[in-house]
Amino acid sequence: MKVAAITLLAGSAAAFAPAQTGKASTAITASPFDEGTRALPFGSSAPLDGSLPGDVGFDPIGFSTAPFASFNNPLYVEGNFMSDLEWLREAELAHGRIAQLAVVGFIWPGLFGTFPGSDEFGGVDAYSELNPFKALETVPESAIYQIIAGMAWIEYNRVIRIKEQGANRVSGDIGIGYPGGWNPFNLNYSPEEYAEKQVQEIKHCRLAMIGAFGLICQAANSGTDVVSQLAPAFAAPEYAAKAGYFLPQGI
Repeated sequence: MKVAAITLLAGSAAAFAPAQTGKASTAITASPFDEGTRALPFGSSAPLDGSLPGDVGFDPIGFSTAPFASFNNPLYVEGNFMSDLEWLREAELAHGRIAQLAVVGFIWPGLFGTFPGSDEFGGVDAYSELNPFKALETVPESAIYQIIAGMAWIEYNRVIRIKEQGANRVSGDIGIGYPGGWNPFNLNYSPEEYAEKQVQEIKHCRLAMIGAFGLICQAANSGTDVVSQLAPAFAAPEYAAKAGYFLPQGI
């Protein structure tokens, strides 16, 4: 039992270790499934060779071996498109970035307040609701349409870049921050620093997706915002302050 526990702990800790970075090949190289990886001691699928940022071989179901790039994909062009693994990374980055915005959106209003409303635009309390699900019913419809239009514009530009770049696409490139893209903060990383930033981003994306799922479930179950629940979560009950509560009577 101790050996099994140590093995699981070692595998879990290794999953957070940074991987070598670089552009994945479109070819899938063969590798024994039971070879073992840094994330799973009993092995994983062959395409996860550590070439993508954050790749430590975690794929127990074998998603990376499926032909997702060509499956029901109107953007797919045979011979001039991302590999299946790169297409999955494209989706992972897109979902992770949205999840990061969602996490901020869940927490920010409760900590720093909401936008002021007006009588001419939905009422003075239009943006005062802190529960995201209830807020959908209180904010003006035009505000929701603005969000949809903004995300649609970003997605449209991403699709255009996917078509233009073809097999040479850098997964997740939306023209912001990537080499040759819009760089308002004049960021200038060395290749090694840039590779490390890619690893940091994918880790934040994965953590945000888990966090956003938890925040959604909590908000839906509680009916209130997340921030207002933090103080009770860290407050000790009154009986915990009694020194003899956990001791048998008479001691």
